[in-house]
Amino acid sequence: MTDRAQEARTNKAIYRRFLEEAFNRGNLRVLDEVLAPDYVFHDAPAGSPQGPEVIRRTVTRFRTGFPDLRITIEEMVAEGDKVAARATTRGTHLGEFFGIPATGKRVEMQGLTMVTVRDGRVRESWVKNDVAALFRQIGATAPAG
Repeated sequence: MTDRAQEARTNKAIYRRFLEEAFNRGNLRVLDEVLAPDYVFHDAPAGSPQGPEVIRRTVTRFRTGFPDLRITIEEMVAEGDKVAARATTRGTHLGEFFGIPATGKRVEMQGLTMVTVRDGRVRESWVKNDVAALFRQIGATAPAG
């Protein structure tokens, strides 16, 4: 295996661990291991905290609203320090989410993500999820921003 192929394989494993441990299991401690201290979430709403704290809050918000949250990677590719994934997020709206009380409705949201992984940590990410579809499924309108 070439060095570039090994780098891609390692970076995919780091990103998969990030999703599995943090989002699917709710293990927030893993964020300090897999995210760089200066991590940048390029698609965070204005006024969001910097570094791993933005993801800590995102995970908490989603797992509060959807305690059975599960992100499934449908496809993933990597080249150099970049990893891109197409994923499906599923869960049941059993808790408050952006001020919307639990509806008990099952939801499914499609998304695309690209991350930069260097020195064993995710350094930055771009996330495009179909949040409008998620809100429609629980009978609400997505908040601005």
